[in-house]
Amino acid sequence: MASSVITVTGMTCSHCVAAVKSEIGKLPGVSGVDVDLDAGSVTVTAEPLPDADALRAAVTEAGYELAG
Repeated sequence: MASSVITVTGMTCSHCVAAVKSEIGKLPGVSGVDVDLDAGSVTVTAEPLPDADALRAAVTEAGYELAG
């Protein structure tokens, strides 16, 4: 399994965390999503890792923005 850390902006509460986890968790190959609300970081564990466009689309669907 590979993992990647992304930064998501706009998350402020546990509902935000749940929405981001849910959308990223739907991507093919994703086996884990760990969100650090205070840091705005999301660690995605998957095989294979989703590409940047797929991650951006999932984060956008959840109502937030992928930084960078």
